[in-house]
Amino acid sequence: MTKEYKKIVIVGGGFAGINLIKRLTENDNFHVTLVDKNNYHFFPPLLYQVATGFIEPSNISYPFRRMFQEKENLRFHMGSLQKVNPESNTIETDTGTLNYDYLVLAVGTETNYFGMQHVKEYGLPMKSIDDALNLRNHILLNMENAVRSTSQAEREKHLNIVIAGGGPTGVEIAGMLAEMGHNIGRKEYPEIKDLQQHIYVVDAGPVLLGPMSKKSQEEAAKVLSDLGVHIILNTAVKDYVDEKVILADGQTIETTVLIWASGVTGRQVPGLPAEVIGKGRRIMVDEFNSMKGSNNIFALGDICLQTTDKAFPNGHPQLAQVAIQQGTLFAENIKKINEGKTPKPFVYNDKGSMAIIAKYKAVADLPKLFFKGFFAWVVWLFIHIMPIAGFRNKVWLAFNWFWSFITNDPTLRLIFRPRKEENEPVTQ
Repeated sequence: MTKEYKKIVIVGGGFAGINLIKRLTENDNFHVTLVDKNNYHFFPPLLYQVATGFIEPSNISYPFRRMFQEKENLRFHMGSLQKVNPESNTIETDTGTLNYDYLVLAVGTETNYFGMQHVKEYGLPMKSIDDALNLRNHILLNMENAVRSTSQAEREKHLNIVIAGGGPTGVEIAGMLAEMGHNIGRKEYPEIKDLQQHIYVVDAGPVLLGPMSKKSQEEAAKVLSDLGVHIILNTAVKDYVDEKVILADGQTIETTVLIWASGVTGRQVPGLPAEVIGKGRRIMVDEFNSMKGSNNIFALGDICLQTTDKAFPNGHPQLAQVAIQQGTLFAENIKKINEGKTPKPFVYNDKGSMAIIAKYKAVADLPKLFFKGFFAWVVWLFIHIMPIAGFRNKVWLAFNWFWSFITNDPTLRLIFRPRKEENEPVTQ
């Protein structure tokens, strides 16, 4: 007699989806199918290091099918979600239709351009491996254009880099670019003497690292200023037209590189009723991550809006730790739900937040504790190695970091795409 099992379809192989899958691998009550548009899991917190040529994409990526080797109850379906059909318990992807008993939506977020079409068209986001590689190529091509420029104005335009968003991503990429401008630029681009003086961080808020402590905010501002980064606060980016970033106060910055790190919104999930979509286009769920009005559709991680946690009445922050903890708990809860038992409500254990600012410079806001500098930097490195999928990836990442930090000279500044024609603008 063939054993009966329930079909679980998980859409999204990020932190929530992968941590859920890891704990269902030996449960023969379920047949699990992961749906993702990529064939690999990757580690978003280190995308900026790929974008700056500091580490290889393979250091932070791992193939799903490699993860699923010899796992009888796991399958991978490569495709993009097109629609959910709750009435028939099916989902439609661009590569086929799947049916489910339980559907878990862990699709994450996408870049929020706040309705600015020019920024969406010409700005450079950093939400995926493709984005990071595109940004790396773009910056390197700009450097080559800058050293060939015959006018100072044209050279300035190619050298200027505007980073919209002063959160951890904006601060980390600004610090990395400034460090590389100081340590590498002067050696490889002798025609240019002041690379780090062309980096701008723009934020609509009054401080950098808005969600973090005042001490972290002050340290970030000090370190970046010392590196020569221009910090523009209380000022939003209003538009990006004709290779000019237009700020809300009327100021303009000529540049061919606008890095957009200024906000995210939930990915659209067609087919769900409008009444379950809340603030930030997130799916409203109860304390068990069950979508409101459904008993077999669930949402985890950045895409879900859960207001039942007393410490986070407006929903949890869209952080990796929230997704990891939700995926881990839901693995136990789905077993209980399937057995008709009462699941455990989710309560987020806030372990604090960290940000790296520059080499040997980081900040850490832990519960009842703040520290900065070299120790925080070492802790940051350790914490970011541990979740990387695959032992080989951890070893290579550690080796690449060690070599790059002691030499101040990573060797990944390679342009892998065809150069644009000389009469074409770089971005617009």
